[in-house]
Amino acid sequence: MQSFILIFVTTSNFLFKFLVIGNAGTGKSCLLHQFIEKRFKDESNHTIGVEFGSKIISVVNKMVKLQIWDTAGQERFRSVTRSYYRGAAGALLVYDITSRETYNALTTWLSDARMLASQNIVIILCGNKKDLDADREVTFLEASRFAQENELMFLETSALTGENVEEAFVQCARKILNKIESGELDPERMGSGIQYGDAALRQLRSPRRAQPQGTQECGC
Repeated sequence: MQSFILIFVTTSNFLFKFLVIGNAGTGKSCLLHQFIEKRFKDESNHTIGVEFGSKIISVVNKMVKLQIWDTAGQERFRSVTRSYYRGAAGALLVYDITSRETYNALTTWLSDARMLASQNIVIILCGNKKDLDADREVTFLEASRFAQENELMFLETSALTGENVEEAFVQCARKILNKIESGELDPERMGSGIQYGDAALRQLRSPRRAQPQGTQECGC
C-alpha cells in the first residue's frame, strides 16, 4: 500500500511534514519525483495508498527537512490517505490545468486538509502540467482568484520541465517559518508535523538577540 521513493540524510534545523493532495492524474507523484530527483518520471501509474519522499532544502538560512506524503487521489483510497493528514505543516494542493474536473474538486480537498490536518496548515495551490498550455481548461486568472479567496499561495507548475516545482515546496516551507517567527503558528500544536532543534527555535523566536550558532541535529 505504501512505497518509498528516496531519502536524503543530513543534518537539519527543522523537519516539516508535507502532503501532496489532489485528484488522481494531476501529476502529484511526478511533482514529488521531479522535486527529489530533478527529473521527470516517465512511467507513472496511479498511486496506490501513499508514497513517501524526503529532502533537505535551505530556506532563509535554515536547513529544513521535508517529509512528503504523496496521497492517492482515487476515492476508494480516501479512508487510508486521510490518516496521513494529521499534524501536516504544509501541503501542495494540485490540479491539472487541462482538466476542469480536477479543478472543481479543489474545494473538497481543501476542506479535508484544514479539517484533518490543521486549520493552520500552509497550503500552496499548484496548477500542474503548465507545459500543456494549448490544452488548458482552467485559466490562470480564475485559479488565482480561487487561491486569493481561500488564502492560498498559487503557482503553475510543470513536472515535465521542472518549472516552479522546487519553488512550490520552498515557498510553502518559507511561509511556515515566517508563521513560526511571527507567532501565528505554534509548533507545539502541530505534534510531529514540525520538529526542530532548540537553537533553531530560539533564533526564530528572538532573531535579533540570538547569537550565531551552527546547524544542530533535530533528531529527524
